[in-house]
Amino acid sequence: MFNTRELQDKIVKLKQEKDVCILAHAYQSQDILEVADYVGDSYGLSELAKNAPQKTLLMCGVRFMAETAKILSPQKTVILSHPQAGCPMAEQLSVEELKQLKQNYPDHSVVAYINTTAELKAECDVCVTSASALEIAKKLPAEKILFIPDPNLGNWVKGQVEGKEFRFIEGGCPIHTRITAEDVKRERNLHPRALLLVHPECRPEVTAAADYAGSTTGIMKYVKNSDADEFIIGTENSIVQHLQFEYPEKKFYALSKACICEDMKLTTLADVYNCLLGKGGEEIQLSDALQKGARKAIDAMLTYAK
Repeated sequence: MFNTRELQDKIVKLKQEKDVCILAHAYQSQDILEVADYVGDSYGLSELAKNAPQKTLLMCGVRFMAETAKILSPQKTVILSHPQAGCPMAEQLSVEELKQLKQNYPDHSVVAYINTTAELKAECDVCVTSASALEIAKKLPAEKILFIPDPNLGNWVKGQVEGKEFRFIEGGCPIHTRITAEDVKRERNLHPRALLLVHPECRPEVTAAADYAGSTTGIMKYVKNSDADEFIIGTENSIVQHLQFEYPEKKFYALSKACICEDMKLTTLADVYNCLLGKGGEEIQLSDALQKGARKAIDAMLTYAK
């Protein structure tokens, strides 16, 4: 039997022996973040992994993140920490449905949130992250945009871009949409001095009420640079814990106790250990054609984001 520290020590030793780079999304638990080589949001991790010297990448996150890492580092072995860790938003639109939408709106550029499957990326014109979506939407030469799959992020972008037409699908992140305007009212009343920081995957009425809306990384940077000492956090609740560790002199409150990503929580520290032993996880396999198709949309994102 191991305690947390003993298991972490074994993981650190194994990853060095086996030449493995551990990538941990910020929604993972604190004990996993402490053994990771890189911590961040979905696309940022894949970018960091490209230049990592290790030949194997262990993605502690969900499937689309591991796929993106494979697309950007095709020569490396990419392992997903838990085979069942998917993303409901990434999977809510099928390739067939997207092809039909493209036929219905042939004059629209298809913009895909990075939270999509590799198959969907291959059918799109450009990818965006929550941090880059606004900038890229402004720079796109197209006047008409079909934004998939998150209408909440898309509407947040639309509200700040003039002169362009947007179309969306029904859906969004089922975790962030659990947060309601009533949650905002309750937490504002409980913590009147606290600033409200939310992810734009939240409902429009929640985002509109925030002092700051931005990506997970953006939220954490905002806390770092702010003189305030109390914050209400409107994204996956693990961020509250991580911020408490990083800034123990400040106070953090979850906007909603329901904002918990079950898929992210599938991965445990023991899963990471078993992956390093070769007894767990799943190697991501993508065809060359699929990687090439999806890479075009990601490369377009990098071009516009510059």
